[in-house]
Amino acid sequence: MGTALSQRFDRWIRNEFKALNTELEHLYFAREHREIVQGIGCHLKSELVRQGNDFIRQLLREGNTDEGFDNGFDLLGNVGFFLAACRRHELPGIMNASDTSLKDASALAMQLGASLGVHPRFASAHLETHNKAIDGVYRTFTSLEDERCFLDYNTRGVFAYIRASEALLHSLPLGISHPVTRDLFVAARQALDDVFDNNTALFNVLDVDRFFYCVRPYYKTHRVGRNEYRGANAGDFAGINVIDLLLGVCRADDPYYSQLLVDKFLFMRPEDQLLLRDCMRRRSLMDEFLATPQSSHHEQWYQDNLGEFLAVCEAHGKTAIQHHEQLVKHFVVKPASDNALSEKQDITASGPPLQVLIAALKKLHDLRTAADRDDIATRYQDVQTLLCSLTTVAGGSHA
Repeated sequence: MGTALSQRFDRWIRNEFKALNTELEHLYFAREHREIVQGIGCHLKSELVRQGNDFIRQLLREGNTDEGFDNGFDLLGNVGFFLAACRRHELPGIMNASDTSLKDASALAMQLGASLGVHPRFASAHLETHNKAIDGVYRTFTSLEDERCFLDYNTRGVFAYIRASEALLHSLPLGISHPVTRDLFVAARQALDDVFDNNTALFNVLDVDRFFYCVRPYYKTHRVGRNEYRGANAGDFAGINVIDLLLGVCRADDPYYSQLLVDKFLFMRPEDQLLLRDCMRRRSLMDEFLATPQSSHHEQWYQDNLGEFLAVCEAHGKTAIQHHEQLVKHFVVKPASDNALSEKQDITASGPPLQVLIAALKKLHDLRTAADRDDIATRYQDVQTLLCSLTTVAGGSHA
């Protein structure tokens, strides 16, 4: 539950804080140039900072380091929400190291982050997997329907990825030839199909402009103390990378991919960090199938289990294509291009210019889809080798 003071702060985040942000979003969205927020709603911004700082100064004096991980993590999320909102509204104190208007919030966030073993800012877990609802309502920055819709579907997608990763993890102690391993591959594929269907539903109802101008800006990079931290990303959980590594489409010894993992570790809860580190040392299921002697290729277990394994790889690649072609291009790249914002320095949550980010995401997309590229090491040839080892057996074709 946390202390009485931290509970009052939580109620403020869920009510007055959300109302102030919502009112500011309505002001921004009504303007011709919706990306310009400086000098607009200054009295609302001042009130947001005043109320938030008042709570945080009291919390800093009180100290909350002995309230247990869950309570500390929740409090970090609320402090992070406050700092992220200050960044969204482009208050100078959030990016200027010499400004002291938000020093107490930075101090509390750093204290909590250090004690919990995570970065001192809100993470996607605070919005999705560890965002407690009260009377059916969980924490959001605003009361805008598009933010709630985005988080509803994102949370469903995250848990579907987790179901897929857990099915693959359960297959490891059984081995690739176990008859139940095929069932686990089926479960993983079905979970990834759920991701795809969930995302399709989201893209059909999410308003592009509302997402681009009123939801996405809360995930921007911002400074805490002397350091600047990238924004929260929906992929900041272990499940999707567990799938990458266990399928074998991405490899821990790939410098590009291992750097990606290192960069995201402290944006995840500690238990996710441990799970991902464990998966980084394991042999992938793809390598297990590739190591199977050719003399076993005609066996029923090999044909059945490999067929389902490749179906999981295909489903994982399908979700990667969907994310890149629909969410990234349609909801970020296109509105940025249409409004001449592509070169704006703070357009992305992770920090780099938009075109740099798109190139990095395309590389990850091509790894997950095992694309045929000669400039990066994808698993294209290995997948082709496995496909060629499938034959028509028992009256059916796996081709």
